[in-house]
Amino acid sequence: MGKGGRHAYAAISLLAAGALALTGCSEGGSKEGTSNNKDKENAERQQSSIDFGDAKASMGPAADVPGAKPGGTVTVLQRDSYAHLDPAQIYVSDEGSLSSILHRGLTGYKATSDDGSKHEVVGDLATDSGTTTDGGKTWKFTLKDGVKWADGSEITSKDVRHTFERLFAPFVTNGPTYIQQWLANTPGAAYRKLLKDGPYKGKHLPDSILQTPDDKTIVFKFKEAKPDLPYALAMAGYGIVSEKKDTKQKYDKAPMTAGPYKIKDFKSGKSMTLVKNENWDPKTDPIRHQYVDQFNFVFNKQYEDSTKALLDDSGENATSVSFNNQVDAGNLSKVLSDSSLKSRVVSGYQPYVGQMNINLSQKEMQDKKVREAIAYALPITPFVRAYGGAQAMEVAGGLISPTVSGYNPNFDPFGKKKKPAGDPEKARQLLKEAGKENLKLTFGYINTPEGQQYSTAMAAGLKKAGFDVQRQEIPAETYYDQVSKVKNNYDIFHTAWGADWPSASTVIPPLYDGRQIQDGASNYSHINDDKVNADIDRINKITDPVKAAEEWNKVNEYIVKDVVSNVPTAYYKQTQIAGSKIGGLVYDDVLGAVDPRRLFVK
Repeated sequence: MGKGGRHAYAAISLLAAGALALTGCSEGGSKEGTSNNKDKENAERQQSSIDFGDAKASMGPAADVPGAKPGGTVTVLQRDSYAHLDPAQIYVSDEGSLSSILHRGLTGYKATSDDGSKHEVVGDLATDSGTTTDGGKTWKFTLKDGVKWADGSEITSKDVRHTFERLFAPFVTNGPTYIQQWLANTPGAAYRKLLKDGPYKGKHLPDSILQTPDDKTIVFKFKEAKPDLPYALAMAGYGIVSEKKDTKQKYDKAPMTAGPYKIKDFKSGKSMTLVKNENWDPKTDPIRHQYVDQFNFVFNKQYEDSTKALLDDSGENATSVSFNNQVDAGNLSKVLSDSSLKSRVVSGYQPYVGQMNINLSQKEMQDKKVREAIAYALPITPFVRAYGGAQAMEVAGGLISPTVSGYNPNFDPFGKKKKPAGDPEKARQLLKEAGKENLKLTFGYINTPEGQQYSTAMAAGLKKAGFDVQRQEIPAETYYDQVSKVKNNYDIFHTAWGADWPSASTVIPPLYDGRQIQDGASNYSHINDDKVNADIDRINKITDPVKAAEEWNKVNEYIVKDVVSNVPTAYYKQTQIAGSKIGGLVYDDVLGAVDPRRLFVK
């Protein structure tokens, strides 16, 4: 869902650009009257820190959902069909939602509150979230008794070994690459050299890297400490694959599953049917439920179509939901202001944080006073308005999302929450002190209706402060390709980034490490700060997730307040609706959408 590594950047930059455009055309109108209560409600849902659960926390079954009962069929209205069902190829959020009821991993996120806002990482197929005795270089996992595939065969450490070895095969190109890079101890795509054909030609990872001494035990061995491994293993992209049933490329359309549901049929682009996996044992699963008998998916349902059907609420529509479609712009005000719909509407944060990058490769942008002037002058209101107002966006103070550990709701060094329209007087004073009045500023913007709208209004705000702003349009389909060039000639431009797991280790290093400046990389502002680089290396070795979260937040605050290379704009939000006979409806902050694992038919 987030980005990490060279390839994932390609996958998610489209997704992030999509999130920008899609959020815009699916949430409309600024609903000032309802925003304050909603923001307070959202503020109460913040992640503080997500702990790693022990053996007790990892035991099944999952806590009962209040009022839940078994039976019934749920219709799922989705805009997009699923391009990938093989866990190794899953990185985008809609496939991640589906994966939550099909696949299982060594670890997973267990909701510890009934509102989907609090979680811990627990053992899913493993007996706990992993044990390390050397600070995170060596991690040991033990498989639970009685975990089986949908065909009834036992899940063993051979399947786990095979799962990780096949990630190196050339046909696996769409999933996350963190663990592969960690095992190979190399950045970028060079990890493939470790096992270039995967396990398919009889070669395997040596015991010095991955050890499976018996059918139950798996030991990962890294050259450097990887304290975030339990988080990484909980990603959909690291779900376990059956060694015996691995059909390589064909697995992507018909995988063997271990979760509560299995695929009965899948007609790509049209429909999918999920039925109960009779070999799933709730006693082994602390995360999922199996209340619903069958899920019938219908694809090509645009946001407007799904919203209309769910509002209609007659017949089959009453037992319908969408895992990922949000309420469309035209209906958002109506849905949020109608008290009779309250019980079937959920809202929450997505993992994306928007930010205006100040391009430090540009000569004039190297003057800190100029950067501070931009930070004070930049109005955030037009950005929020362009994407649907306060229900679609919340003004951001920092670069860490409310869905990520270490988030600080009070951090706001440039007063954006108090003055979202900007502070042109303060900015003008700073420009004067720098002797840079009427400085020319080239503003690269995404050529979508929303991009045109916010860039015009933002440029006007910067002009008020004394900048001579030149807007330059960039086509939406190549936007991230253009802005990720080191020599792109834009002084400022906007990007959005979603964390891969609720740790800022998937935000700070990929975006702000000065050693990651190259064409196509995600260090868009070209920040290369010795303190930031040293802090990244230091914090990556901290094994206590709570301590690490505090330290990552200090780096976030230093970048925003002291380096002033990136001006946070907004945290992205989403609103979804379900039919009146859908129970267990919750917006899960980790999935960034409705939680399919809790649903039942009333």
